[in-house]
Amino acid sequence: MNMDMHRLLSALLQLLVLIPGAVSCYLPAKGRMRFTPSKTAALCAAVLLPCAAATALLYALFSIHMNWMLFPSLALFFFLYRRTVDLDLPRSLAIYVGVCAIESFPAQFACSFDAFLHPASGAADLSPEAALFQLMISLLLLAAFFRPVTRHFTWTVDRIGFPKIWYSTVVISAVSLIMNVIAIPQSYATLHTGRMYWIFPVAEAGALAVLTGFYILFYRGAALILEQAELKERLQLLEMQSRQYHVLLEHVRQTAKLRHDFRHSLRLIASLAEQGDNGSIRAHVAEYETILDRHAIANYCKNATLNALFGHYHEIATASGIRTDWSIELPEPFPFLELDMTGLFGNLMDNAIAGCLTVPEASRYFCLTTQIRHGRLYVVSTNSFDGKVLKGKEGYLSTKDNGNGIGLSAITAAAEKYGGSAKASNSNTEFFVDIVLKI
Repeated sequence: MNMDMHRLLSALLQLLVLIPGAVSCYLPAKGRMRFTPSKTAALCAAVLLPCAAATALLYALFSIHMNWMLFPSLALFFFLYRRTVDLDLPRSLAIYVGVCAIESFPAQFACSFDAFLHPASGAADLSPEAALFQLMISLLLLAAFFRPVTRHFTWTVDRIGFPKIWYSTVVISAVSLIMNVIAIPQSYATLHTGRMYWIFPVAEAGALAVLTGFYILFYRGAALILEQAELKERLQLLEMQSRQYHVLLEHVRQTAKLRHDFRHSLRLIASLAEQGDNGSIRAHVAEYETILDRHAIANYCKNATLNALFGHYHEIATASGIRTDWSIELPEPFPFLELDMTGLFGNLMDNAIAGCLTVPEASRYFCLTTQIRHGRLYVVSTNSFDGKVLKGKEGYLSTKDNGNGIGLSAITAAAEKYGGSAKASNSNTEFFVDIVLKI
C-alpha cells in the first residue's frame, strides 16, 4: 500500500478551505459566540485538524473520493458549531448550510481550472494547483462577504427570530448545494465537449450571483418586516401615550374641582369643630380621602413611554378582574432603547394577562417586580394560569396562534441583546418569568 504524495498534497490543500469556511460561519454569529475567539479557534482546530488529516490520508492511500469523506464530516462540524454559538437551531442551520452552499462554488471553479491544466483527468483527482486555486477563490469570497455580513447579516441574525423564515433560507441554500454536488464533472472530457468548457463556469458564476441576490433580498425583506413591526409598535405606544395624556387632562380637571371644593370642606370642618362634632369631622375627612384616592393617577416610573405602557396593561388587567401587585424600579438615566424595553415588558404583560384569563376570575392575579441590584436590572413576573403548557426542543411554545406566538422568544432576544437572560418556568397553577439585564 503506497502513499501517493501528489494526492496527499492535493487533499491537504483542498481541506484548507475549511478555514475560510469556519470563519464565514462565525462572522454572522460574532455577537453570539459562547467562548472567546481564541478558545473557539482552539476547539475548532482540535476537531478539524484530526478530521482533515484522516481524510487526506484515506484520499492518498485508497483513492476514496474526497466528497464521500467530507460530506459526512459536515454533520460533525455542525455539531461543533452548535456547541460554540448561542443560537437556536433554525438560525444556526441557516448560517451553516448557507456557508456550505457558498463554499461549493470555489470547488466548481477549481474543476474548470483543473480541466484546463489536465484535460484527461477528473474531479476525483484534483491537482494541487487547482486545489490552491480553490483556496484562493474561497479567500476572495470571504473578503468580499466580510463587510456586508458583519455589518448587515449579523443584525438580521440578532433581530429575526421567526423559525419559518430561517428554514426557508435553509431550503434555498440546500438546493444550491445539492445542485453543485450533482454538477461536479467526474471526467473533464465532458467539459471539453462543444462550448461546455465556457458554459460551465459562466453558469456557476450566474448561480453564485443568484444565490447572493437571494441573500440580499432576504436581508432587505427582513429589514422591511422589522421596520414595519417597529412602526406598528410605535403607533401602539403613541396611542397608549395619547390615552395617558387624556387621563392626565381629566386628572387636572378633577383636581381643579377638588381644589375649589376644598374651601367649602374647610368651612364645614371649622363649623363642625366649633360644634364639637368630631364624629362628623372624621366621616367627612374619610369621604374626602375616598374621593382623592378615586381620582389619583398611577405613576409607575419616570419614563413616559413605559409609564404609558404599564398604565395600558394595568387597565386591561383591571377590566379583566385580575388582581395586580406591581413594584416598578427602573434605572435613571434609562440605559436601554425604549422600543426594546416596550417589546420586552409588553410581551411579558401580554402573556401574563393571557395566562390569567385561563382561570376563573376569583383566581386571577399578576405580580410584577423590577429591582436594580449590583449593576443589573432584575424582572420577576408571576401570574396564575391553568397549568397547560406546550414545550418544544427550544423551550416553551406559545399556546396562542397555533404555537407560533413569539412572546417568550422576543423577551429572550431582548434580554440577550443587553447581556442578560430570560428564564421561564411553571407549577400547576403559576407561570414564572425571571429576567436579568446588564445596566
